[in-house]
Amino acid sequence: MKFTAVLAALATAVAFEAQAVLATQDKTVRAVSPWQDDPYDAFVSFALVAVPPLVVVIAGRLPLWRAPGGPDRQQQTARAAGALTGLVGLTLAAEWAAVGACAHSAVWSGRTTALIAGLAGQTILTAAVAGTLWLRRAPRGTARGWRHDWLGDVVLLAGRVPLARRWATPHVAVWVRGHTTGVFAAASLLAGIGVIGAQALGEGWTDPLLIGWAVTVVATSMFAFSVATNAVAGFITRPARTRTARTAEAAVLAGSVALSLMTAIRDSVWTAVTGRPVGSVLGLVCLTVGAGLAASALTAAVLVARSNGDTG
Repeated sequence: MKFTAVLAALATAVAFEAQAVLATQDKTVRAVSPWQDDPYDAFVSFALVAVPPLVVVIAGRLPLWRAPGGPDRQQQTARAAGALTGLVGLTLAAEWAAVGACAHSAVWSGRTTALIAGLAGQTILTAAVAGTLWLRRAPRGTARGWRHDWLGDVVLLAGRVPLARRWATPHVAVWVRGHTTGVFAAASLLAGIGVIGAQALGEGWTDPLLIGWAVTVVATSMFAFSVATNAVAGFITRPARTRTARTAEAAVLAGSVALSLMTAIRDSVWTAVTGRPVGSVLGLVCLTVGAGLAASALTAAVLVARSNGDTG
């Protein structure tokens, strides 16, 4: 059943998150982890932030599994579980890449062996869940017939809670659907401020440029992830948008992805150009944000040119 497959995806993601937290937050374990540095750590760090909210929203929808609109809900929830499993699988692949490259092999110890054993176990579980979800996938094109979304379920659940029903109303849901991009952007910015604020306090960061850059990286990556998963799982039904709006969003998404990727490989790129790793915050910002802006501009130019060609 899809319900069982979704539960398995949630359990696998929780187990992944537990090991990821141990490998990144425990200093003694992190010191012997093959994936303690970028580019591998970039995948792990992103998953640490992105997995929990996705787990929460999927788990929060399960009590309504058989409510009116069940077929839509089941398909959407299974697709969200697939996106969650895909994110976990991509991160595990990055960790295996670190193991394959023997990164930091000079400091490997018994703890490293335990980490790799845990990685192997999680890989098997994730592959099994991914296979199960794939076999139970809905036919292609089903999403075009959806008449329900997750936001509607929020209103339905909130109606059962006296305090929540005052703000989670159908009118509010309509407003959110009309401002989906802004809602995703605001939520992503709050996530970036929260994550980097905590990190800055914990590690004693004082450079405003560094803090602002780090918030930007987290916020843009979360925005891209939110838009992509919404397209897959139908969290919020979006009204028809103008071609200009679609082009602008695509450009922002391309820039966000480029910024995140360049952040992961920044030292390799900078070393290839200058012969040494990035040595200043300003250089870091110029390299990564510059790559994001270039990708945005190129994407916008291509889409505008294609649009002009279609109307010519």
